[in-house]
Amino acid sequence: MTNVFPIELSLIRELVIDACREELLPRFQHTAFSYKQDGSLVTEADLNVQTRLQQALFDLHPEIPLLGEEMSEQYQKAIIGDGNTPFWCLDPLDGTSNFASGIPFFSTSLALIENGQPKLGIIYDPIRDECFIAEKDKGASLNDKPLDTSNTAHTALQQCSAIIDFKRLSSELATRLAIKAPYSSQRSFGSVALDWCWLAAGRGQVYLHGKQKLWDYAAGWLILDEAGGYSSSLQGDRDFHAVLEPRSAVAAASKNLYEDWFHWISG
Repeated sequence: MTNVFPIELSLIRELVIDACREELLPRFQHTAFSYKQDGSLVTEADLNVQTRLQQALFDLHPEIPLLGEEMSEQYQKAIIGDGNTPFWCLDPLDGTSNFASGIPFFSTSLALIENGQPKLGIIYDPIRDECFIAEKDKGASLNDKPLDTSNTAHTALQQCSAIIDFKRLSSELATRLAIKAPYSSQRSFGSVALDWCWLAAGRGQVYLHGKQKLWDYAAGWLILDEAGGYSSSLQGDRDFHAVLEPRSAVAAASKNLYEDWFHWISG
């Protein structure tokens, strides 16, 4: 097993932060975009951040390949392989539509996957200068201050703020939520990686998304898990799977909230 902790954690963090500050921020509100085959956007900023971090991480650990969003599916599958080889998982610009539209809510997300599980997660929001970090079994933090969701243990579902992406939900579930939502208020921000982080930071208490890619959620999943949150797929699968197939997400800041939230969704 590759061990990058704890000596290199601060270095990896700085690599991510510097890439965001120097490649994303100067292009924010000043960048052109194009459409990929799946209809999603890509900008020069996405490509530059991925190229920069791929080289920097290779210089640090040439034995660990990088799986990035802006790569061919064939190459991504080759990197995942049989699941036994460590790899970096990068979303160079999560929230590209926000970025291209001038909406200040986007991030860079990096995870280290070992034996099919995230061991390190770093998500950086350059607009707010917020760096979320988690290490497996060592907790999660925001700008070096611990994240802990235990204060939501007795929060009722009816009191919660929900982060919901309606676009990728079934029409039946989306309709139920629109007509008779069980929570107090609802938001949709447009960066999956930051959605997970904001839940871990108490800026929402329950979460629902119908279709996320591995690079969208790998780091965020670990950050919420280490902060004390709970999550699963819509089918109830709580295990993390390092696969390319899209995955749904049902999450909450505490076990009790997760159980109430999942029960309502499944009802």
